[in-house]
Amino acid sequence: MGNNYEALRTEGSLDIRVYEEKVIEAIQKQVGDGQVLLGLSGGVDSSVCAALLAKAIPGKLHCIFVDHGLMRKSEGDEVEAAFAGRDLNFVRVNAETRFLGKLAGITEPEAKRKIVGEEFIRVFEEEARKLSGVEFLAQGTIYPDVVESGVDGAAVIKSHHNVGGLPADIGFKELVEPLRGLYKPEVRELGRLLGLPAALTERQPFPGPGLAVRCIGEVTKEKLDILRDADAIFRAEIESAEIGANQYFAVMTGLKAVGIKNEKRAYGYVIALRAVSTSDFMTAEFVKVPYEVLGQSAERICAEVEAVTRVVYDITGKPPGTVEWE
Repeated sequence: MGNNYEALRTEGSLDIRVYEEKVIEAIQKQVGDGQVLLGLSGGVDSSVCAALLAKAIPGKLHCIFVDHGLMRKSEGDEVEAAFAGRDLNFVRVNAETRFLGKLAGITEPEAKRKIVGEEFIRVFEEEARKLSGVEFLAQGTIYPDVVESGVDGAAVIKSHHNVGGLPADIGFKELVEPLRGLYKPEVRELGRLLGLPAALTERQPFPGPGLAVRCIGEVTKEKLDILRDADAIFRAEIESAEIGANQYFAVMTGLKAVGIKNEKRAYGYVIALRAVSTSDFMTAEFVKVPYEVLGQSAERICAEVEAVTRVVYDITGKPPGTVEWE
């Protein structure tokens, strides 16, 4: 469905300026006089996609930010602040109750991804009906999303919400996916070319299903809030120490372990920390974070997050693991 943007790649190294010219022409040809709705998450891919579409089809773009309750700490407000005031027809939809209701009782990772993917589409469809003439759905799909979702005969590693997680009965005429043929470093380069600030172009990736795939087992608001606090502490410690990691985050394992809090026995959650380095996110190595940084992170998390009694560090590469736990 939609234009074959992957075909815009050239053999050998990619000239991003040439790609920009070609992709803008392709967007204009596909959309014509139509209106486009973009699911804007505030991540690198959707942000670059927004800037590209705004340049290609000014006045025809509507950016919908779905706050599904699966964001990192304070992230919803940060995204709104970053895009409010830009000429993107920005709309924030608060949908935490809706998404958590759909995820209640669900523990299987692929099921979570598909539920989040379908619910995103349903929200977009509802928002599109409030607008006039919106026939196209734009997404910040990039090439690794396509590969890992098993498109074109490849083995399914994990269904990305915007590829393998899409429902069959999508209520839009076509998809517009102008980044579909690009790797993450190329997306960042395109964003810089489009004039986006470093706070957006250099931001670490965040999965479309959000913390749903960093919360092992059933997703609940209680577990998400614990995870948000632990994750914020770890990211702050990594950034303060200027550790060279491409992606770093906390995982709510769902496991519990005995610990000691206020000189009393405590039985709380186990939080896992992960930091990886990679050039293309198709493969990755775990970062050898200094022990003092890991120790400080663990000490702060256990002290500041009441429900956590233990912290572990993931030293698995990709492969055999994936960057995300689910």
